[in-house]
Amino acid sequence: MPLNNPKNTVQAAQLPVSKLRPFEGHPFQVKDDAEMEQLVWSILTQGLLTPITVRPIENNEYEVISGHRRLHACQKAGIETVPALIYTLDRDAAAIALVDSNLHRETILPSEKAFAYKLKMEAMSRQGQRTDLTSNQVGRKLESAAMIGEQSGDSQTQVRRFIRLTELIPEILKMVDDDRIALTPAVELSYLTRQEQRDLLETMESEDCTPSLSQAIQLKKLSQAGELNMDKIFDILREPKANQQDKISFRVDDLRKFFPKSYSAARIQETILKLLTDYYRKRQRSREER
Repeated sequence: MPLNNPKNTVQAAQLPVSKLRPFEGHPFQVKDDAEMEQLVWSILTQGLLTPITVRPIENNEYEVISGHRRLHACQKAGIETVPALIYTLDRDAAAIALVDSNLHRETILPSEKAFAYKLKMEAMSRQGQRTDLTSNQVGRKLESAAMIGEQSGDSQTQVRRFIRLTELIPEILKMVDDDRIALTPAVELSYLTRQEQRDLLETMESEDCTPSLSQAIQLKKLSQAGELNMDKIFDILREPKANQQDKISFRVDDLRKFFPKSYSAARIQETILKLLTDYYRKRQRSREER
């Protein structure tokens, strides 16, 4: 439900930070990074310019719908009261509003999008919408996955694929966030049982590798047949990958000290390649001038 829906009542108020609670189970990370420090400094010098959006809950407290980063920054800055817009919403309407207000962000992790889509899908389900996460049969004119995709810019199929990521164990899901495993093979791996995923994780760590799409499909098929075990996981991951070439790899954590904390793994890679390209061109010019 959009916050500007005429049926919603809204009240502006100055609320104590101690009375504000994060939305239970909200999927968006709040990090103490360089951007957070900038936000804290902005609040200390200019105040909180954009009100936090909340809804009333029990014990005269309020649940945050939009503004979790701003709330955290205010807490770090020692701010005691903040401007807020209070909307009278039930939890499901608030969940939908929370997701809609955050999906427009410039940077959003696959795990955040996955749990955001799931949160919105479940809220729409309780509101009486169609929310079949697996069937491709046509239900109403626009089923929930299609409606979510239409509002977010992803296709109905892509919405379903992101929701599948919520079935991954946290360690493998973090590999997706870190660009170590692509979305498509990650979706295939989400069909493995939790124990099979842990066995896969152990093998990936010991062999310092991740499965390709074709390997992920093999793992899924064996899992569905009840034939996947540690030995077969090991054998599949040791198979040469298509067009496999020698490569140099770096741990992202080893490189982060050279880049701003806000840089994603993909942006770090892009910057390194650009620097190497510039270095190569300078060497070429130097040779030509000799």
